[in-house]
Amino acid sequence: MHFLIDTNVAVVANGKSGAGFTCVTACVERIERLKAGEILVLDDAFHILSEYDRNLNSAGRPGVGDDFYLWALRNRNNPQRCEQIAIEVIGNDGTFPIFAAFPTASELADFDRSDRKFVAAALTHPANPPVINAKDKDWHEHFEALTAHGVEIKFLCPEEMTRTRNE
Repeated sequence: MHFLIDTNVAVVANGKSGAGFTCVTACVERIERLKAGEILVLDDAFHILSEYDRNLNSAGRPGVGDDFYLWALRNRNNPQRCEQIAIEVIGNDGTFPIFAAFPTASELADFDRSDRKFVAAALTHPANPPVINAKDKDWHEHFEALTAHGVEIKFLCPEEMTRTRNE
């Protein structure tokens, strides 16, 4: 089975996000399950790995999320662990690439630009793999629009979504 792991899953697994124990545990367990035999989808231009690099430690320490990033770096060319796909870039908004596969729908205009690479990869990959999310509220707020455009999202910490919305 193929999956995309949003950066916040690894950050939460590191215990650095303010998430509750249940959420941290769910993220750690999900990462371990992926590493044990599922396939991580990455892009061949390092957009996703660069996002991991901005938020995680490539030395693989001190947290589970950092270890996941090191695992992804080491396995990116191993087709039994990772699959790299091309996601077409059609421009740049000054800070972030603009991906051809990202829907141009008005309801997604304010979706986090740093997360668009995951949407583009999910929509480009032939298996249309789900994006695993921990507690990033932007995914939750845009769930209906993303789903309507064919993006499957799996939330590991739905209880955190309610807590985040009420804070």
